[in-house]
Amino acid sequence: MHDSKQPSRRDILKAGAAALAAPYVITSNALGAEGRPPASERVTLAYIGMGGRGRGNMQEALSCADAQVLAVCDVWDQRRDLAKSMVDKHYSSTDCSAYVDFREILARRDVDAVSIASPDHWHVPMAVMAAKAGKDVSVEKPLGMSVAEDQICRDVVKRYARVFQYGSEARMNAAVRFGCELIRNGRVGELREIRVKAPTMDRIGVRYSNGAWVPSSDPKVHRYIHGVPPQPKPAPKGLNYDLWLGPAPWRPHVGCHELGHNWFHVYDYSLGFIAGWGAHPLDLMQWAFDTHLDGPWEVEGTGAIPTPAEGVNDAIFHWDVRIRLASGVTISFFAHTMAKDEPPEFAHDQSKNPYPQMLGVAGNYVQFIGSEGWIAIPYSGEYCSEPKSLCEAKLGPDAVRLPVGTGQERNFIECVRTRKQPVCDIDDAVRTDSLCHISDIAIRTGRKIVWDPIKEEIIGDEEASRRLSRAMRVPWQI
Repeated sequence: MHDSKQPSRRDILKAGAAALAAPYVITSNALGAEGRPPASERVTLAYIGMGGRGRGNMQEALSCADAQVLAVCDVWDQRRDLAKSMVDKHYSSTDCSAYVDFREILARRDVDAVSIASPDHWHVPMAVMAAKAGKDVSVEKPLGMSVAEDQICRDVVKRYARVFQYGSEARMNAAVRFGCELIRNGRVGELREIRVKAPTMDRIGVRYSNGAWVPSSDPKVHRYIHGVPPQPKPAPKGLNYDLWLGPAPWRPHVGCHELGHNWFHVYDYSLGFIAGWGAHPLDLMQWAFDTHLDGPWEVEGTGAIPTPAEGVNDAIFHWDVRIRLASGVTISFFAHTMAKDEPPEFAHDQSKNPYPQMLGVAGNYVQFIGSEGWIAIPYSGEYCSEPKSLCEAKLGPDAVRLPVGTGQERNFIECVRTRKQPVCDIDDAVRTDSLCHISDIAIRTGRKIVWDPIKEEIIGDEEASRRLSRAMRVPWQI
């Protein structure tokens, strides 16, 4: 499907001579087996960031007959080699290319699109460079490290007319979509309040309770978070540490990059779960209700931020953010550890399951409360309501409907081919990500801020406004 380089006269003559000297063989892979288009008609893909999420996305693409994975990339040797072996095994070949530096993929003319599941601080720089290189882009959530990054990404995607998909896989769930359609069609009556709940993390040996850290011997307490200051140590063999850091500020290697999600709670690399998990229910809120049309907003909140003496993890934990929209509708965006007046089935019991993101409404949901009742839409599982009759509602032929997706990668591949907008596009991504950033800024400044969601600016607070952008380490820029 890619645009090939125009051959020169010398190339044509050389090709003709080679054809006379050797038998002409067309492989079944090139022609396409039964139910599979020929190679020239497939969408060609490359995957950047081959951790668990990246490999999961890639496996979905491998199941799509109208796509071909040509290359994988990761700064970790082991992950890169594993991803290549998966592709080669699927296609029964050794053709998949494996790269340390993603820029080598962007230089290839035979790659139509890239899917990015790198650490968060790389999402926007990679996406912007890919779009400028003529590639369509799928990016895992959250989007960027600042509102300014998000805005630049959106501008570049539109300027270069690229297909962009945001990794909000919950939109592919039919029950989630119908729950959002019920809200769009006014089934809760006059909207009064929105509640958004998302998972957070605790640190090793402690847990957060009633606004304070307290000792905990519970082995189920999330053990990704270091509670002691780590010491610098040599980067492990098989990691290109400088390229891992990329645009983030330089710091000595301390090991958090080896420990899965531990980097996720370092503010130089990520906002933490206020964005990493918060983006999921916030995105569903955006899908069901246009918050950006109800401004300006008043935003204030609290959260726990570990000190440097406690370790490298300095992202916000245990947040509780309150947003008042211009219409008077209030949004409560909080971590699953915060005590709230919730229905019993919404409560999360840490002793039974430390992973609330897997418990439907118990740890990850958006709830719309109106004059006629409420509807709660979880990241996973079925939506629920009170009265229950709201869930049993039927929508007529003239009802507002939302776009249907059959799978994150499949939707992306289809849109690369058709040039249609994915189920979750760049505008959705920026609006959702901005909610995470504004919440983070309100907590870090410790005061109420006023946000204009149309102009995308903080009103009357220069100090808070400076937090809307971040510097990048030389030579990286977007």
